[in-house]
Amino acid sequence: MMASLKTPTLKTPSFALSSKPRLPSAFSAAFPNTARFSRSQPQRRRFLIVTASSSSFSNKPTVLVAEKLGEAGLTLLKEFANVDCSYNLSPEELCTKISLCDALIVRSGTKVNREVFESSGGRLKVVGRAGVGIDNVDLSAATEHGCLVVNAPTANTVAAAEHGIALLAAMARNVAQADASVKAGKWQRNKYVGVSLVGKTLAVLGFGKVGSEVARRAKGLGMHVIAHDPYAPADRARAIGVELVSFDEAIATADFISLHMPLTPATNKMLNDETFAKMKKGVRIVNVARGGVIDEEALVRALDAGTVAQAALDVFSEEPPKQDSKLVQHERVTVTPHLGASTMEAQEGVAIEIAEAVVGALKGELAATAVNAPMVPAEVLTELKPYVELAEKLGRLAVQLVAGGSGVKTVKVSYASSRAPDDLDTRLLRAMITKGIIEPISSVFVNLVNADYTAKQRGLRITEERILLDGSPESPLESIQVQIANVESKFASAMSESGEIKVEGRVKDGIPHLTKVGSFEVDVSLEGSIILCRQVDQPGMIGTVGSILGEENVNVSFMSVGRVAPRKHAVMAIGVDEQPSKETLKRIGEVPAIEEFVFLKL
Repeated sequence: MMASLKTPTLKTPSFALSSKPRLPSAFSAAFPNTARFSRSQPQRRRFLIVTASSSSFSNKPTVLVAEKLGEAGLTLLKEFANVDCSYNLSPEELCTKISLCDALIVRSGTKVNREVFESSGGRLKVVGRAGVGIDNVDLSAATEHGCLVVNAPTANTVAAAEHGIALLAAMARNVAQADASVKAGKWQRNKYVGVSLVGKTLAVLGFGKVGSEVARRAKGLGMHVIAHDPYAPADRARAIGVELVSFDEAIATADFISLHMPLTPATNKMLNDETFAKMKKGVRIVNVARGGVIDEEALVRALDAGTVAQAALDVFSEEPPKQDSKLVQHERVTVTPHLGASTMEAQEGVAIEIAEAVVGALKGELAATAVNAPMVPAEVLTELKPYVELAEKLGRLAVQLVAGGSGVKTVKVSYASSRAPDDLDTRLLRAMITKGIIEPISSVFVNLVNADYTAKQRGLRITEERILLDGSPESPLESIQVQIANVESKFASAMSESGEIKVEGRVKDGIPHLTKVGSFEVDVSLEGSIILCRQVDQPGMIGTVGSILGEENVNVSFMSVGRVAPRKHAVMAIGVDEQPSKETLKRIGEVPAIEEFVFLKL
């Protein structure tokens, strides 16, 4: 069965999730088991059950709107709930009010921290963030208190794309600088000669909703557009007339670079001294994504050196930036105060989107834009906890083995278990594998609620099978295997005989372990990070690599070698506590007997 593309039809009762503090609400969900079994077994139908306790179903829930929201959104809310619009609340005032509210809607200016959830006394059931980012909401505290957090990720797409194009054109023609000059009483036509956009190459880094809309508009301006995004569907790019390329090719050939990737550990300071050095001299950069994707000090150095001719920035690592910021004050930098979503139309769209999400959640519906998971029974979490961790880490490992430019579209998950079909719901495990595959390069928070929806949106097809084993069903699972088909691997030994990237793991003494890579058996704890090396099987290899890591003060936690036969080929898996430097990894790669290696960050 295709897990990500066939979501069960859910029928939910129409009621509010509001309750008085002394009446705890119950929120439980059971989904149809989507796994395929290798042994013919009778399967029972399972249905979604959502329950909530309330003192009175006739009472309307109360929604606190703590920051300005468009009138269309307020109208939707008022049809279902009592709406309290109280803006500019102090933290103390918010904590006082929140115990009387079932839902809270904020933008980016209100901090919804743990104290807010504790002050709600259990009544707060939904927090709606009118926008994309949720940096101002404590997700872990929300989940602990059984509160669903939803956002509005799509309504400002066009506004952000239009602002990117506006900055692109304004930068190319020195509009902001020339405007300031004329207003200062000067007339410097020769100083502000610009460059044309027609025929220039624009590299769009991050080809999601906003990036693809920027590409459409840039094509209309006569630009040649290339893009880099490991998850961008090739057919969607071709339909727009965009060529998907590697990251290095994109930054090396572009005249203009437009940034549209999320801020994740993988993209943090992605543009730095090293990447600026690879760019075409005189490149121009636009950022309407997240400030942290650029090393701002490195950008100033690149501007001063002439490597980067100009930059146009709507976002910064610290907002607002300091008044004496060298970057903001730089003559060849155009800046705006995070205006990407600031159009009248976008604000109304965000208001409608977040109002619909909040009302749906209060009715007991599972929101597609949820960014945290509903509460799961404690006994289920306790038993599955190490397997949940194993599932996510196998997903992270597998996706890091995919070579750049290969789109991940088909994933197969196999569960080996002695339990009967009805005794193990794999929904949570599937969600965590999806999380591991998607989150490292996405701003989406994948969880039990939105995993299948998120996979479908990205064209990711996940199938599951269960291998039914003989033996005692004391533990839920014997092993989990993740396969990614129709891709190339940056570590050839991870490919199975049938041509898929394959990793397998199991839980030992409560700790997730990697037990198989491709056709090679290994045994390494999934803690810290891992180095995989394919080598000629000969004496002294463990000592050689261990010595290189020791000399660089990198602590080795585990080391395991799997081989096909003595003196043939082997794969060595090394668990490390710290990330080795590039020089250290280079030294490992230069060991004559090592044929290939890869560093994988967990």
